[in-house]
Amino acid sequence: MCLAVPGKIMSIDATSADPLLRTGKVSFGGMLREVSLAYVPETKIGDYVIVHVGFAISQLDEQEAERIFEDLQQIAAHSRTDLYHRKP
Repeated sequence: MCLAVPGKIMSIDATSADPLLRTGKVSFGGMLREVSLAYVPETKIGDYVIVHVGFAISQLDEQEAERIFEDLQQIAAHSRTDLYHRKP
C-alpha cells in the first residue's frame, strides 16, 4: 500500500534554473520537509500538493486539502480508539 499526504508549499528554492531540480519546503501539519516540485512545475507558494516519498505528484485546491486533513484526523482518532479497546 502506498500513502500520499497533502501539504502546503511554504517556500520554493529558486536557485536552480533546471525545473527538474526545483524544490520547496512543504508543511505537513506544521512539520516542514524539503520536497521535489519537479512534477508540479506550475505550483507556487501557498498551493497545496499531494506528496509521495518526497515528490509532489499533484496539486489540489485548499478545500480538497482540508477535506483530506479531516479524513486523516478521523482515521487517526479511530485507530487510537481501536488500540484501547483491543482484547489481549
